Amino acid sequence: MIDQGKVKQAVRLLLEGIGEDSGREGLKDTPERIARMYEEIYGGMEESAEEHLKKTFHVDNNEMVVEKNITFYSICEHHLLPFYGKAHIAYIPDGKVVGLSKLARTVEVFARRLQLQEQLTAQIADILMESLNPKGVCVMLEAEHMCMTMRGIKKPGSQTVTVVKRGEFSNNPELINLFFQMIK
Repeated sequence: MIDQGKVKQAVRLLLEGIGEDSGREGLKDTPERIARMYEEIYGGMEESAEEHLKKTFHVDNNEMVVEKNITFYSICEHHLLPFYGKAHIAYIPDGKVVGLSKLARTVEVFARRLQLQEQLTAQIADILMESLNPKGVCVMLEAEHMCMTMRGIKKPGSQTVTVVKRGEFSNNPELINLFFQMIK
């Protein structure tokens, strides 16, 4: 749970630490705004991804399901700066599927936490394997990291791509190739 009081206090100290007057007109309400914003952008810390994946539907067809271009925004735990991009998810059902919006909700739950892209990719794949018991899962994230574009090396437009394969995707190059063709 977000401690609004501590967040407000920390923001005031941060503003003072960078040489600002936290009481000046443009900044006096900033601690409250930041505290409210944190409830939104870190809301995944209090949410369970499993909840979104509980409702499933029986299917006879066990062909690959792909949901691509799921926009996400997250915060890098190393610099507390945003990274954002697209998630692509594929899974091979084993008799049951989940509503397509639930895949996007799953991405959202994990993205709304302090994260590393590599960890985020694995968390999505692992929860799908645990909750849906599919024959396989493949998750790919493409993201731009503000810690690389606005500070440090300053390379705008550079993207980090992570891929996690589970089950049948782990040892079947044809499935992986099909997945990559489908998301292009």
